Amino acid sequence: MPTPCRPTILPLPPRLSACAIVLLSAYALLLPAPSQAADLAAPDVDTAGLAALSDPDTERNPYRGDARAIAIGREAFNQTCAVCHGADADAHRSPAPDLRRIGQSCRRVAEPALRLRCQTDADYYFRSTVEKGKIKLGIEHMPPWKGILSTELIWAIRSFVESAPRTSHP
Repeated sequence: MPTPCRPTILPLPPRLSACAIVLLSAYALLLPAPSQAADLAAPDVDTAGLAALSDPDTERNPYRGDARAIAIGREAFNQTCAVCHGADADAHRSPAPDLRRIGQSCRRVAEPALRLRCQTDADYYFRSTVEKGKIKLGIEHMPPWKGILSTELIWAIRSFVESAPRTSHP
């Protein structure tokens, strides 16, 4: 059964060179079966503990630091994201990027207003990527989750991911 972690090959842009087409075709032969959006399922989690969003289009995580949102986000992450990004967001030996790194450099920004802007940009990037998915060179690396994960659940997952401890591995 395909998983959301398996890339999907999308149609190539018409101006791609013949060499790039040959290389991408060879690469495509090495890939496992493509994922299908129909295989994606919303996690079975109780979101009743999440506060209603005053602005559903907010670019900033409204649940940052909220213990209940972090717990709900952890449960949702482990049901939907862990197959690619590692259980409990520990991306060690997982095929997808370590999501705990998104916005991590913002902590080093000394100016409070700039640090807030940096965090907001990282939050927006996270939400946008989850909703739209990730496509590089016509290959779907992550499927879009819009319509499957609610905005509240995306922010809860973000809250969990940014609070997940980074462990060192041998």
